[in-house]
Order: sequence, then structure tokens, then C-alpha cells
Amino acid sequence: MERVILAGPDGVPAISYVEDRRNGRPCADLIEVLGPGAAEAVMTNLRGWAVAGPVGLGEELIARGARITRHAHEMTCELSTAPYAEEGAPDGFRFVPCDRSAEDVFAAWRAAYPRSHPDHRAMDDDAALRDVLGPLLAGRIIGEILPCSLLAVDADDSVGGGVLVTFFHDRPWVAEVFRDPARTPSGLGARMLAAVRTRAADAGYERLGLAVSEGNPARRVYERLGFTLVRSSMTLVIPS
Repeated sequence: MERVILAGPDGVPAISYVEDRRNGRPCADLIEVLGPGAAEAVMTNLRGWAVAGPVGLGEELIARGARITRHAHEMTCELSTAPYAEEGAPDGFRFVPCDRSAEDVFAAWRAAYPRSHPDHRAMDDDAALRDVLGPLLAGRIIGEILPCSLLAVDADDSVGGGVLVTFFHDRPWVAEVFRDPARTPSGLGARMLAAVRTRAADAGYERLGLAVSEGNPARRVYERLGFTLVRSSMTLVIPS
């Protein structure tokens, strides 16, 4: 990944980042603070951008008027040493490849993130399908959907949940773990993710990465499955 270096007011390198796009905005992703003046460099040079980096920098940017969109924790699972977990589909369900249309997946995906959930998308259903799930499944947001992804379908062949894995920044990345709580049993998410661990290992990958939002109780499930904290970060939008 080629990193861009941005200098502070004194001309000394202040941050480095990977240029990307997020939700239609240019994004300075994976920011690393290199020296003093990091917040000033961001506020001066990246107006209107999304930025993602260390919590300390995020807090400085919030104090200067930036708007936080996510506080997340990056986690990684070393597949060769992951603890045992049940990975079979529960009664009444089976795991299938992620080969359904966005319209077929949408109801379960949308139901997984009610208004009380930290990852709820505050948009109408048409926009969520058109601008989020559709592009994600098409590989236009954070990389192509990998074959180790899966969906859980019931006896009527309706999608009840899924795990979507992409190739993001040169590594397999769990982009979504979701289930419809009204139509699927508790524990389905853990079983799906355990099955994906095995599929990813069989495909030759050494590790899986993911990000979990602050306050999401799923973090305890991820820890039980062998995911450990790598770093915490904040994503913010810098005022134009």
C-alpha cells in the first residue's frame, strides 16, 4: 500500500495515510501520526474528507469541529491457532455460498442493524440497498467478495444471515456478520464465523481481520473465536 505523507505547519512530516474512498468521499485511511501538528495538517489539507486513524488524533479533530462517524476496534484472528468452535449450521438452516442477489440478502442484513444497534445505517431502505449492500456485494466498496463467505438459508431457501469476507488492503477482511434476530436462533453468527474461519484456512489464508464498533456486544463473540485487538481507531468527516 502506497502511503501519502502530509506535512504540518512547520513543514515537518505530520501524518501518513492510504488514500481511498468511503461513502462517496475521498478518505485518508490508516492514518499514522509521524510528528507534531497532525490535527492541524488534517484540518488544513483534508477539508471535506473522511479520515480514519488513532483515537487520540480523532479526539483532537472532534475538538476542532470534525464529526465522528465510527469508533471501531480492529481485530485479527490467527487461523492456525484459533480455538475450537461449533461451525455446523443449526437445525432448519444450511450454509451456502454467497451467490444471492443483494435483494435476496437485504431483508436479513437490514434486520440485523435496528436503530438501537451501533452500526445502524440512518437511511431509508432504498438507499441502504442501492448505496451500501448492493455495492458491497458487487465488490465496489472494500474489495471483491471472497469464496470463503457464506449465507445461512432456511428450509424455504430464504436468507437468514451471512458472513461477507472481502479482500481489503491486501488481506481477507470480514466486512459483515449479520443475522435476522426474529428469524434465526441465537448463536448463528458465531457458527457462521467459525465456519468461515475454516473455509479461509482451507483457502490458504493465515489470518482474518475485522472491525467492531465501540459498544457492539458482538466483540465478546469475536474474542471467543480467537480474534484479538490490534488497534482502535476513529473515522471522522472533516468540515469543508
